Amino acid sequence: MKVNLILLGAPGAGKGTLASYLIEKMGIPSISTGNILREAIKNGTPLGQQAKGFMDAGQLVPDELVINLLKERIAKRDCKSGFILDGFPRTIPQAEALDEVANIDCALAIEIPFEMIEKRMTGRRVCLRCGATYHVDANPPRVAGICDICGDKLIIRSDDQPDVVRRRHETYREQTEPLIGYYQKQGKLKTIDGTQGIRETEKLAVQALGL
Repeated sequence: MKVNLILLGAPGAGKGTLASYLIEKMGIPSISTGNILREAIKNGTPLGQQAKGFMDAGQLVPDELVINLLKERIAKRDCKSGFILDGFPRTIPQAEALDEVANIDCALAIEIPFEMIEKRMTGRRVCLRCGATYHVDANPPRVAGICDICGDKLIIRSDDQPDVVRRRHETYREQTEPLIGYYQKQGKLKTIDGTQGIRETEKLAVQALGL
């Protein structure tokens, strides 16, 4: 069964974790626009050179250029059975442009209240030395603020600072949340409850997608 899938949800809703699971379960690639941009620039392709020009000038890469890069990527053999789009589209104009180059079968939205996302993200602690990750409530270290594995000090990533978490959520609500209505109108939207933990979210996704 071929499925071209978009994952929707606020930052911290668990899209990345679910994408990793679905890649393995469905045997299709996850496509990140950030990754294909970096690859095109590294390989010096015509589109990559154009993108580099914008980035070197401190400008955002135009949607049209990103769409053309996506079009190239999804034409590759590993996307024959489908793909999962990670972090794109983020706006209605991007979704409309995407519809011109790809047939999206399903937009799967993870629903989770902001209060839960905020608690989840601001409670994260990481060890820069060994990469271990903790959570002050769900998975605390034995000694507060100290890594169990290497004994180094744990830090809060800049992305997990409360003001940054709130700002990213506001941007999502303004720019990306309208996509839920966009795909609902097309009859392509499926929603799942993201409040029950990773395993339950995975189970609900499998049911929603009929896997």
